[in-house]
Amino acid sequence: MFGLEALDLARIQFAFTISFHILFPAITIGLASYLAVLEGLWLKTHNDTYRDLYHFWSKIFAVNFGMGVVSGLVMAYQFGTNWSRFSDFAGAVTGPLLTYEVLTAFFLEAGFLGVMLFGWNKVGRGLHFFSTVMVAIGTLISTFWILASNSWMQTPQGFEIINGQVIPTDWLAVIFNPSFPYRLMHMATAAFVATAFFVGSSAAWHLLRGKDNPAIRTMLSMAMWMALIVAPIQAVIGDFHGLNTLEHQPAKIAAIEGHWENKGDEATPLILFGWPDMKEEKTKFAVEIPYLGSLILTHSLDKQVPALKEFPPEDRPNSTIVFWSFRIMVGLGLLMIFTGLWSLWLRKRDKLYTSRPFLYLALWMGPSGLIAILAGWFTTEIGRQPWVVYGLMRTADASSNHSFMQMSITLILFVVVYFALFGAGLGYMMRLVRKGPKIDEGKETNEGGPGQKRTPARPLSAADDEHADHDHTVTKEI
Repeated sequence: MFGLEALDLARIQFAFTISFHILFPAITIGLASYLAVLEGLWLKTHNDTYRDLYHFWSKIFAVNFGMGVVSGLVMAYQFGTNWSRFSDFAGAVTGPLLTYEVLTAFFLEAGFLGVMLFGWNKVGRGLHFFSTVMVAIGTLISTFWILASNSWMQTPQGFEIINGQVIPTDWLAVIFNPSFPYRLMHMATAAFVATAFFVGSSAAWHLLRGKDNPAIRTMLSMAMWMALIVAPIQAVIGDFHGLNTLEHQPAKIAAIEGHWENKGDEATPLILFGWPDMKEEKTKFAVEIPYLGSLILTHSLDKQVPALKEFPPEDRPNSTIVFWSFRIMVGLGLLMIFTGLWSLWLRKRDKLYTSRPFLYLALWMGPSGLIAILAGWFTTEIGRQPWVVYGLMRTADASSNHSFMQMSITLILFVVVYFALFGAGLGYMMRLVRKGPKIDEGKETNEGGPGQKRTPARPLSAADDEHADHDHTVTKEI
């Protein structure tokens, strides 16, 4: 069907499941740190707006965290079911790294998550804040180990191959492989930026509908400060990451640039737009800027970037896909920087919360961070092809011996179940977002909870607060 083979379906299935999964950890990482900041600000300033926002976003965090755990389990199982040859070849490296993630990050998160979500009125303020910080640190530790494993597959170091299996010889070299620091910073920063625009979009939605209160304004203000500061930093990190990729995976860079051949000693131009044709070995309809490719990728005006024709056809990534996925990521990144700068301009003119054109932009930029993350992962993973472990094992040699029919059935089941299950979860989460934080400016000392007018400390409840008040009253009468 469509010229696809069992291997293609296995790759599509993995891409589908990991695309769903990566959205949840990205928001989890950002929201966990955001919650720690909110609680810290509340403890320092005693401004109840921060507490209201904490209770509001902790609900969304709880739902998102649960979906991230469930979707992550599927990823681990696929290594054994669909990629057993890869597991046999590299399991001595990837297995321990994923185990370290469970023993450090997951246990840390699980140990303090219950206190964080359900202990607001049951433990002291210091212990509760400590629990929130531990959960935030746990998400970053999880990122550390996952990126260490994936980065090793991109730039493998610290091993020997004995009897057709990878044997670690230097765990520090395995973990801190050449691409790891750049990819870790790039992903963690992307999570913070994506969360900032998610929070900012929520605030813009409420402001556009006339719901203007200190909590909503604080959401938008904090989100735009994050965008203003972190989005440019992400661009700088991306530049360093690109230089590292050029050194260790030059074919990936050539595919990203749609650059097929160098002409004499001419500097490499930057192809802004075009259509890389893998069969004709050229980029059609190319719009080029002379010298700019060399300037960006080598930081010089005379050095050349490796071209796709310098690599055998069987070793070339699919330039058609990564050319555009990369440009989607960069384009959204530039829009994020523009949004942050516009917010600063409006803030200085005291129009940040009232400029409807800006609020509409902030609203539509809500999913931009997540889309950019997906585009970035497509770029780095498809750009690694045809290797599953770069330079060591080809993807075609890594899959299990499944039939086309088996892979077709499981792929269809995954699509149906994921859209039903996670679609419901995302719908519930967006319902929480639409409710917004509930405050009562006349009761600043209200602790929150059942029967109270402030945002209640019920981390999984999307019930209408008026209904909750009624149920609480009925319960007391009974």
